[in-house]
Amino acid sequence: MLSRLSIRDVVLIERLELDFSQGLCVLTGETGAGKSILLDSLGLALGARAEARLVRHGADQAVVTAEFDLPANNPTYALLEEHGLSVRGEPLMLRRTLGTDGRSRAFINDQSVSVGLLRQIGEELVEVHGQFDNQRLLNPATHIGLLDAHGGHGALRAEAGRAHHIWREAVRERQRAEDELETAKRDEDYLRHAVEEFRALNPAEGEEAHLANERQLLMHGEKLIDAMNAANKALEGGHGVERMLRDALRALEPVAEKAEGLLDATLKALDSAAEQVALTVNELDIAAGRVDLDPRHLEQVEERLFALRALARKHNVDVVNLPDLFARLTQQLEGIESGGQHLEQLAHAEAQARGTYAQVATALSQARREAALGLDQAVRTELEPLRLGTADFRTTIATSADEASWGESGWDRVAFEVATNPGAPAGPLGKIASGGELSRFMLALKVVLAQSDPVPTLVFDEVDSGIGGAVADAVGQRLARLGEDVQVLVVTHSPQVAARGLAHWHVSKSEEGGAVRTSVTTLSRPERADEIARMLAGANVTSEARAAAQSLLAGAAE
Repeated sequence: MLSRLSIRDVVLIERLELDFSQGLCVLTGETGAGKSILLDSLGLALGARAEARLVRHGADQAVVTAEFDLPANNPTYALLEEHGLSVRGEPLMLRRTLGTDGRSRAFINDQSVSVGLLRQIGEELVEVHGQFDNQRLLNPATHIGLLDAHGGHGALRAEAGRAHHIWREAVRERQRAEDELETAKRDEDYLRHAVEEFRALNPAEGEEAHLANERQLLMHGEKLIDAMNAANKALEGGHGVERMLRDALRALEPVAEKAEGLLDATLKALDSAAEQVALTVNELDIAAGRVDLDPRHLEQVEERLFALRALARKHNVDVVNLPDLFARLTQQLEGIESGGQHLEQLAHAEAQARGTYAQVATALSQARREAALGLDQAVRTELEPLRLGTADFRTTIATSADEASWGESGWDRVAFEVATNPGAPAGPLGKIASGGELSRFMLALKVVLAQSDPVPTLVFDEVDSGIGGAVADAVGQRLARLGEDVQVLVVTHSPQVAARGLAHWHVSKSEEGGAVRTSVTTLSRPERADEIARMLAGANVTSEARAAAQSLLAGAAE
């Protein structure tokens, strides 16, 4: 709820602090005292259009702060967190400054924000009837949500949202497959030729590196053979290393036993070295046997390398990527050949998803029509006591045949419409009803929707315009009932409405030092009686008016 409104230098208000309570709060005062300034100030804090005329004459800027006390689970906190503002658990403060040049700045809990975000948050917290043009109930886009909240359709709406998401994803997947198949078909001849070319060459993983190594061996085969033969001769020939090692062993072995172990390490090393040389000679023989000196083989390797590199250049890839490209092109060609079957499967899945969505949307639509009957009857019941007995209220529900308009909330378009006279055509609330009628229509609707509409604070201005007596009392009763569920602020000229308030403020205008100032006073019970008597009798308050005021207050307290 709105807990405090702080106003600095707005029109005739120099400095004002207002603390609000729950339930029905009323503001009264003579015409021109400045009640509209309070609403303008509140609107400024809620993100309404700022005009330089609102800055008090002689001041540099106007500042308005609206403070709200909200439960920790209020959805407004989640909306703020989506915009990077974490204020959960703290009082929520919306502040707006306005300079004499008409420029304004917006803040939420002292963090600078856009006016657009301030307005978005303000619309979640306060709904004003009769003063601003941006009344939420006048926007048909909000009606479907209000009807669903009233009918308790949350689970059905969530199911419709899930079904719609699955269906639209199936549509997108089928469309993607169609586009890919169409593109692939345009390239079918190219793909077939390319796959045949790849299949003929059949590039293998790592083949280029293997061929390059083989080519290197073939190009230098004779030099390698000569070098290996020379090494072999040095190791194994008549005066080779192996022969000398064996001779050394034979010279030492006869005296080894007499050396008392002194030659053991030497003998072991000589024997190991001789064995290692023998192994090396064997490896050289094997290596020499693997060297290919056939010039035709070199030619074949070079031709293969050339073919691989030519194919890679043709497709603008590295040779190492040819096997992957071969697999990809083959897959695309196979996709064309099996594309029709795949599309049939996707189309079937899409049809199933659409059918599921249609089933849920139908159930949701039927639930709405049933809820609308109850809503319409409940609102009509409220109209007659509000001097709208000849008027009619109806909820229209139209099912769209255009699939493009089907959404997560179903396929219905919902609108609240009124007809102010019997036989007159029904139309949108804001276009059919006059100002006073509109406020009373809104009151009737809000009374019915109070427990399902999440907006915690309602403001009514001119809801009692042009009425009195029993009708004004009926308005007061409904405002009081509404105040049992939400916070209600009412600017009123009706004593019957004023008497119903749990809190009462009086707005007055006075002249101080040649300057006119607007002030607001919280009224005690005796002061309320005096104010209501003034509202009943005018400037000359009689004893009868005082008695009537006491009677109104006593009746409201029952």
